[in-house]
Amino acid sequence: MQLEVYKKDGSKSGEKVTLAPEIFEITPNDHAIYQMVRSIQANQRQGTHKVKGRSEVRGGGKKPFKQKKTGRARAGTTRSPLWIGGGSIFGPKPHDYVVKLPAKVKILARKSALSYKAKGNSIVVVEDFSLDAPKTKEIVSVLKALSLQGKKTLFLTPKTDRVLFKSGRNIATLNVKEADKASTFEILNNQVLVIQKSAVDVLQKSFSSVIP
Repeated sequence: MQLEVYKKDGSKSGEKVTLAPEIFEITPNDHAIYQMVRSIQANQRQGTHKVKGRSEVRGGGKKPFKQKKTGRARAGTTRSPLWIGGGSIFGPKPHDYVVKLPAKVKILARKSALSYKAKGNSIVVVEDFSLDAPKTKEIVSVLKALSLQGKKTLFLTPKTDRVLFKSGRNIATLNVKEADKASTFEILNNQVLVIQKSAVDVLQKSFSSVIP
């Protein structure tokens, strides 16, 4: 698959880049995508939920009333889960929600997500550019030239570019990321994938270590 390379002003540069068919033209595996997205979202959970059981609440050391001849149900503590102020029964305890997946499943999921974007004509390749200083206005003008205003966009760069990141972080619909660090969820959670020309190779080489 070949795509046109666009300039910052939205015009065609006359260049084309070739997308590897083994990455951008595979038959998407929906179950691998489901597993990967589930894993990503589960791993983001803090798991710090906590309530106190009857052994952790304060008080309750004294028997509230004698055992017999009161006409009431016997009770040994006022901190029983049945009493107001008592501990909770089977309440949540801190634990992690980590879901681990094989490396091959992770790579298959990313390839499937990229193939969906390619099939939906939702990938735009732009020339490499940077900015001298953080300017949101500059990024807005680029998005407008590419007819991407209002569209949720993932912008992939070949390496960490703090200036571009700071320029785009105030745009609610834009997410700037290094090409080799874009997750399956981020790829799918954006309408359009904008890739800088040199970031295409970086993205494709990130799959070379493991072949599913």
